[in-house]
Parts: sequence; C-alpha cells; structure tokens
Amino acid sequence: MITYKLRWIALFFSLSYLAGCHSQVEKQNIIELGCQQLDLYLPLLKEKKVGMLVNHTSLIDDRHLVDSLLSRGIYIHTIFAPEHGFRGTADAGEHVKTGVDPKTGISIISLYGANKKPLPDQINDLDVVLFDIQDVGVRFYTYISSMHYMMEACAEHDVKFIVLDRPNPNGDYFDGPVLENDFHSFVGMHPIPIVHGLTVGELAQMINQEGWLSGGKKCDLEVIKVKNYSHQMPYPLPVKPSPNLPNALSIRLYPSLCFFEATEVSVGRGTHMPFQIIGYPDSIFGTYIFTPRSIDGMSKNPIQLDRVCYGVDLRNVETTNHRFTLKYFLDFYNKPGYAEALVTRERWFNLLAGTDRLLQQIKSGASEKEIRASWEPELAAYKILRDRYLLYPLN
Repeated sequence: MITYKLRWIALFFSLSYLAGCHSQVEKQNIIELGCQQLDLYLPLLKEKKVGMLVNHTSLIDDRHLVDSLLSRGIYIHTIFAPEHGFRGTADAGEHVKTGVDPKTGISIISLYGANKKPLPDQINDLDVVLFDIQDVGVRFYTYISSMHYMMEACAEHDVKFIVLDRPNPNGDYFDGPVLENDFHSFVGMHPIPIVHGLTVGELAQMINQEGWLSGGKKCDLEVIKVKNYSHQMPYPLPVKPSPNLPNALSIRLYPSLCFFEATEVSVGRGTHMPFQIIGYPDSIFGTYIFTPRSIDGMSKNPIQLDRVCYGVDLRNVETTNHRFTLKYFLDFYNKPGYAEALVTRERWFNLLAGTDRLLQQIKSGASEKEIRASWEPELAAYKILRDRYLLYPLN
C-alpha cells in the first residue's frame, strides 16, 4: 500500500515538473518587445528631459508608451509625430499639424509638415529621444525616414537616441532594386532594397555605422532588442501601422502593389480592403468590381473616387506568405491599349523604385525574370551588408 502511494506521489511530482518545464518553454518563446522591457531603459530616462518619436502603435499591451512612462515619473518634454500623426488618423501624404496632446498637455511637433527634421530649438534642450514605432520593412514606408532625420538631429545636438525595437512583418526576406543616389527622397533615403529585411533597430545601426547621416556623423545610439525573436517568425501586428494597412495580408502585399500609386489604378484606397484589391474603370482589367468612396480616417480623396473599378481581389489568390513580385504591375501594364499610358507620374514611380532602370526595363518589354537578374549583383552586396547588422537569427 505504501509503495502504491509512493508511486502516485512520484508520478504527481513528475507531471508537475514537466508542466513547469512546458510553461517555461512557452514563456521563452513569447516575443517581448523593446518597449516592454522597462527595466532596461527606465534607468536611462530617470531625471532626463525626454523626447519621443512615437505614434498610435507605440503601445505596451493596450496602454500608450507615453502614458506608461508618465505614470512612472518620467519627464516627457516633447512628442514628435511622423506621417499619419501621433494618433495615426491622417491620410497618406496629408499635412500633420503641430499642437498639444489634449490628454497629457505635452507639445506635439510634426515631422510631416513644414519640417521633416527637428529644428535646433525643438531638440537641443533634450537629453534623450525614444523611438518606438511599428514599421513594415519597406524602404518607402516613411517612418524610417523620420527615424533617420531624428538620428541626424540627435547626432548634431549630442542627444542620446534609443530605439525600442519591434519585429518586422516583412523581415523574413529582402528583395527588389537597391536605391541609387540620384533617387534619394523622403520615400527612399538609404541604398537598400525595397524590402530590406531589417528591424528598425538593425536599420538604425546600419544608418549610424555606414555614415549615412549628414556629414557622416554618428549619434549616441542604443537599441533595446526584442526578446525571443527571429526573422522567420510571423508577427501579426496588434494595431494596424497606418490607416491603409489594416491586416497582415495588406502588409505583405504592400511592396508589390505600391508602384500602382504612380498610376490611376486603385489599390483599394477608399474601401475597407486597401492593398488587397486592384482595379481600374475598364472591364479589361478583371471581373472583380468595387467603387472607391471617401472614408474618413482612411482615405478622404482616393484615386477613382466614386467610379466603378474592375480588377482582381487578391484575398482570393494570395496568402500572408506572399513575397515581392512585379507580376500584378506587369499584368496591368501589358493590357492592350495601356502600355506606357498606365504610368501617369513617372518621377514618382522612379522614386518608389529607387532607380529609373526598372521603368525602362518594363517599357522595353522585359520579363520579371530578366528584370530580377539585373538586381542580383546589388542584392548579393546588400546581403553582406545586412549580415553585419543583424541582431536576430535568420531562422
């Protein structure tokens, strides 16, 4: 009888131990964002005058980082707002206003209005600037351009710059043409491919160490890494990063569809499926029908407003494993009667591409395979560069 009881006791403790081990493994596999690791960066902010380049994605669970830091006695002097604004409701390209946050009374300075780089009197009194914004890993997504200019300002005024890192939902690969110097703009500031395969922390290190800041200056940079993250891990975003990227599929399709922004083709702005559908007011483009409308907080004046568009519903043919392709653009471009006439803003196309070679290749009738072959030397060189700045494993 005693032996029987001892066996049960032994079994109980064995199961308890295994359950504890399983719980510990689960805990080790949970991604912990940079902003969630308060113990690592709060000591750097105590008794400092803090600036924050943040937006609506800057959350610790369901609470804004600004509110979390204020509750812990951190003195936040200034909030800097990127494209789409502090609350994330401004249209793409819409002027973002400087003002005051009504909830906290903290001054908000727009970095998507009169100046995209902080002016000296907006930053020279600060001790440290925190950057915490969810990026999507695409060169022409302007949050990384705002980060660049803030790093530059910090370097010029001896202000510490801290990146609270986050996963990249397109971070499992890199692809596309590498930006050429002649096509430097706010939608392309670095010689990296369209899909760059870096977190903002990794990119910040690259920008700093490669001398890409004005005059080759370097800022006092610190990156609070994501725990338990690798580049192959899928990361469903808890909050949409901008008004027209509402879900994982739109984020994965964004690099492939953004070239349509240099045309009169609708990518679904003005619907609740942006960057998941494409169409134009001609039935030659497909059987899927939609009509863009003005939607406050998403797209007030979309291309093809109130016009019936015909095209393709990519929700039926693509998954969140999608990778960058020219297929959809080439399909539309090569429709009878639309070659060359499709691209109505060539300069904008070239700025998005980071080169004028891509449009020349498309005009000449080159296939995607031929175009991709021309990128191979640049991408091979970029791989070597990227490998130097990786903070996370690739698998």
